[in-house]
Amino acid sequence: MTRFDFARKIVLVTGGASGIGLACARTFALGGAQVVIADAQAEAGAQAAASIVQALGNAAFIEVDVANPASAQAMVDSVIERHGALDIAINNAGIGGGRVPTAAYSLEAWQQVINVNLSGVFYCLRAELPVMIKQGGGVIVNLASILGSRAMAGTPAYTASKHGVIGLTRTAAIDHAKDRIRVNAIGPGFIETPMIARAMDDSELNARIIALHPIGRLGQPQDIANLAAFLCSDEASFITGGYYLADGGYTAQ
Repeated sequence: MTRFDFARKIVLVTGGASGIGLACARTFALGGAQVVIADAQAEAGAQAAASIVQALGNAAFIEVDVANPASAQAMVDSVIERHGALDIAINNAGIGGGRVPTAAYSLEAWQQVINVNLSGVFYCLRAELPVMIKQGGGVIVNLASILGSRAMAGTPAYTASKHGVIGLTRTAAIDHAKDRIRVNAIGPGFIETPMIARAMDDSELNARIIALHPIGRLGQPQDIANLAAFLCSDEASFITGGYYLADGGYTAQ
């Protein structure tokens, strides 16, 4: 549920076919927004949009490869062509990249993770910001990670990309505050998403990870969607350039 009013808002969610992105899309739709889901997975994205239309209201799907600047631009151009505005953008699309020590990390894997997780956010911002400048304002939330402020063994590309997203977020926020555009980042901890499920398919490992959380559980996609909704609401009108953890106390230890 959401108590925030997003009626008549046009909301773009990248990586919206599943996990955190889908929870965000549903939450904004519940608040009355016209939601556009963008994802590289065409079938899953179309199904996600259809499920929102059936249950909640307005939604559409656009296929996108955020690691391709032309595709990211075409995505935003399509939103404007269909809906005439872009009020809120949730730049959520990302990949994991596996667990390999830095010395053995392949160049191919490095480029893939950086291209999607960091360059992809930049390409989306580069397409979204001019639209918001022209229309007189907007709100952007970039999905980082707890690994945007700390590190984990075997994740050189993922950790570097998420540190980069935070720096990019802060710079964009400073650059465009005068344009009435707010830009913030969220740092999810261990959230029960398909990505985490693939990484934690061992029940003993899963129990150990849960034990590291003072709150006693993993996060749910809705936990992140609720924070994103707040940051995009009028109640957060004085908040920009921030990085907000949602990790069940994991990084407080």
